Amino acid sequence: MITFLELLVNGISIGAVYALIALGFVVIFKATEVVNFAHASLLLAGGYLVARLQPLTGFWAALVIGVAAAAVVGAAIEFLIIRRANVASHSVLAIVTIGVDIVLTTELTRQIGTEILALGDPWGDSVVHLGEVTVAETRIVALFTAAALITLFLLAFKYTGWGIAMRATAEDSETAALMGIRLGRVSLSAWAVAGALAAVAAVFLCVFPTPGLDRGTSLAAIKAFPAAILGGLDSTTGALVGGLIVGVTEALMTGYQNQLAFLGRGIGDVAPFLVMVVILLLRPAGLFGIRETARV
Repeated sequence: MITFLELLVNGISIGAVYALIALGFVVIFKATEVVNFAHASLLLAGGYLVARLQPLTGFWAALVIGVAAAAVVGAAIEFLIIRRANVASHSVLAIVTIGVDIVLTTELTRQIGTEILALGDPWGDSVVHLGEVTVAETRIVALFTAAALITLFLLAFKYTGWGIAMRATAEDSETAALMGIRLGRVSLSAWAVAGALAAVAAVFLCVFPTPGLDRGTSLAAIKAFPAAILGGLDSTTGALVGGLIVGVTEALMTGYQNQLAFLGRGIGDVAPFLVMVVILLLRPAGLFGIRETARV
């Protein structure tokens, strides 16, 4: 039971981080109806900048600069590439983001090389004892940080002018434009927010018990993709629930890997995608996604 509780707490905390990444997918999709496959490169860019800057500026200043820089990179991708791509198909724009991701990730992995970069976070390898359950302090901080950011985002999404513009654009972009909402500004801000969230997620993916940031860190965005899909690409609540499902599933499957040896090694990495497939077979729009109806 102690092992199960430790795996559950770790799964919930890493799931909250996945939810931050999934929220980035959802924000961009709601604003532009484009699936952003360049999200992995935004995550890697944010984490890389924090790792390189922290010896010079300290962790907190490096974190602020890294988050801001990732937001600028996201906004630059939208302004310089997505907005100027002379195509009407959202599928083609999604393919464009794949090309952007390949270019950015290739350059960043070249810069990282074979190094494992430490982020110099203040929590180190400290652990917290919750009764007989032992959890890394970084996991607890990640859980509360992700919960605070998600709550802040949901409040802004519901009550601020930016949130109202975003919801109006997601509901009917043509009508929103006629009502005076600047779609370009909404799209630009969505990419910037997604980049900032990805950078924060990168930090908590690279601290203890993980050794640090390496060239494979961007693969975490691939794990968060099922979270966005199974929750519903057009649902912010779905991103939260999907992230928790993926995190808990991965942690439990990895923790009980020896007992599940008949399923093959590495079942923890595959399990989130299996859950995604099962849920999509039952609910094609995701758990909280809105299923479009067509009149024939």
